[in-house]
Amino acid sequence: MKILVCCGSGLGSSFMIAMNVRKILDDLHIKADVEHSDLSSAKGMKADLYIGTRDIAGQLNSTGGKVISLNSMVDLKELADKLSQALAEM
Repeated sequence: MKILVCCGSGLGSSFMIAMNVRKILDDLHIKADVEHSDLSSAKGMKADLYIGTRDIAGQLNSTGGKVISLNSMVDLKELADKLSQALAEM
């Protein structure tokens, strides 16, 4: 499974969220390839699951993968809840 975390520049917030995704997946004992990218590059990258904050998540719908929209990039509970739900639906 490949998970791609996206933000506007692909450096700061997507990197931080990707680190949190890896920690949550480790806690759940789930193996996945987690990468981060800027929004423009993400549209050309295939992934099973895309994660972005709500301001860019709508632009990820055209990728064809499942999209998680985060209201807050620092809320670990929101990330864990939405990630767990998305993985259960896949």
